[in-house]
Amino acid sequence: MPSPQLLVLFGSQTGTAQDVAERLGREALRRRLGCHVQALDSYAVVRLRGLSGDLPTRRRRGQGDPPDNMKNFWRFIFRKNLPSNSLCQMDFAVLGLGDSSYTKFNFVAKKLHRRLMQLGGSALLPACLGDEQHELGPDAAIDPWMGDLWEKVLELYPVPHDLAMIPPGVPLPSRFTFQFLQDVSSTVSEEPRVASLDPPGPPSEFLPFLAPMVANQRVTGPSHFQDVRLIDFDITGSSISFSAGDVVLIQPSNSAIHVQQFCQVLGLDPNQWFVLQAREPGVPCPPGLPQPCSVHHLVSQHLDIASVPRRSFFELLACLSPHGMEREKLQELSSAQGQEEFCEYCTRPRRTILEVLCDFPHTAGAIPPDYLLDLIPRIRPRAFSIASSLLVHPARLQILVAVVQYQTRLKEPRRGLCSSWLASLDPAQGPVQVPMWVRPGGLTFPGTPDTPVIMVGPGTGVAPFRAAVQERVAQGQTGNFLFFGCRQRDQDFYWEAEWKELEKRGCLTLVTAFSREQKQKVYVQHRLREQGPLIWELLDHDGAYFYLAGNAKYIPSDVMEALTAIFRKDGGLSEPDAAAYLARLQRTLRFQTETWA
Repeated sequence: MPSPQLLVLFGSQTGTAQDVAERLGREALRRRLGCHVQALDSYAVVRLRGLSGDLPTRRRRGQGDPPDNMKNFWRFIFRKNLPSNSLCQMDFAVLGLGDSSYTKFNFVAKKLHRRLMQLGGSALLPACLGDEQHELGPDAAIDPWMGDLWEKVLELYPVPHDLAMIPPGVPLPSRFTFQFLQDVSSTVSEEPRVASLDPPGPPSEFLPFLAPMVANQRVTGPSHFQDVRLIDFDITGSSISFSAGDVVLIQPSNSAIHVQQFCQVLGLDPNQWFVLQAREPGVPCPPGLPQPCSVHHLVSQHLDIASVPRRSFFELLACLSPHGMEREKLQELSSAQGQEEFCEYCTRPRRTILEVLCDFPHTAGAIPPDYLLDLIPRIRPRAFSIASSLLVHPARLQILVAVVQYQTRLKEPRRGLCSSWLASLDPAQGPVQVPMWVRPGGLTFPGTPDTPVIMVGPGTGVAPFRAAVQERVAQGQTGNFLFFGCRQRDQDFYWEAEWKELEKRGCLTLVTAFSREQKQKVYVQHRLREQGPLIWELLDHDGAYFYLAGNAKYIPSDVMEALTAIFRKDGGLSEPDAAAYLARLQRTLRFQTETWA
């Protein structure tokens, strides 16, 4: 009889999702279960027992969509022609990772759980709904759920009598082994790089285009608290194409000083070269990592040493530690009982992987290189709204970047990896190339010339609307209404001269909110309420589309509250009818948002 197989599919590109998936995978192996961990859209969903058909390839964009790497799965699993007993031989459990500050908290997890049951699947447990807003983070829900899950799984598939469960303190074999090369002069002459010439097809995550940076200009005033950059790239010679609402993904690098520090604390020679060998046959090398590769390239381009570590990092590090006191502390930080201390030490101050390794020097110095890829996640690309139109700036791509820097109780300020890296690049000092590719974003604009658009973009949220306004004006489309908010007119009013010129030409109606220029703070939602009769006329009589981009914490709820107030006051709707009107706008994609935490 074949051994039972646990399939762990993660449908989010966040580090938390992959971390939890890998924790489940390792626990399965300790319990002698066959296990496969994979991103949803890289798994052929028709391999699930009872499902058949062709996977769709057409992309759909809109509100309430699942994460990018599970969209094909999502469209397939919700086909109306799937029989109701398709998954009658499958046991499943759904774990959602969400943020209760969002309107649709864990919407995808809840809906997926219901759909799997509709198709005949047997739920081992109710869906787990992890919440980033909890003081202990999503682990507050995940820990008890995992305990219940393994209890259920072991009831169905107990550990065979002739095998013992692998104890938690014993490290599982690494996925890869490092074969260090003594002499690479005959095989490699320089650091591996991505070719700047376009490969066949559009650039992608593992074959990005190296775009020359043309300009890197600070656009906030000298006394403003935040450094915001308008960065211009030359995409001549690439097959990159985009429309308003699309996003560019950029692959950042670790700073030179962090690479040096990491190699020093681990006792690695950055100039050493190696080739990777998978322990299991048929397992490919990590995408984007060249063979052979230098340690310097691995650390600078691949290992996310500036990220905040997850619990699985501490679990594996404890297994690898030869030092008694350090091992005991690592075990405590990785345990369910030690989560308050873990949050206090790591999550709240945003302590990085590199800083943790420096705090545990005896352990760090003993880490076998074979475990580096199991221990440290790869650097993930960062997405930015494209802030320009090819119709106005041919062969150029512009982004508006707020450089992330904030203070915790740690002495060293916390810095965003990608934004800080981009801000440090100066094309005036010599050629600078940035790996990038483009994908559709969450905003789509009407193609009809007489359809008005209302755009609400406070702060850097205005970036996609600059692209939209440029594109629509170049195509002769009228009815462009922009609500922009910032702190002070003379400090962070992005593209003021450009907006004023379009106003003069009659191409744009601009409404501004400068929150710090009067005693009472004024935000975009206040301006929306003031313009209530106009908003209602545009939406209800002219068929306008409404767009919102900005921080997800407060802006969406504040703007939706303002809209429902307008529907009641200026549209004469009851409270239930106003809520239904807003829901209908969302359902028909006439209300679209692009927000970030």
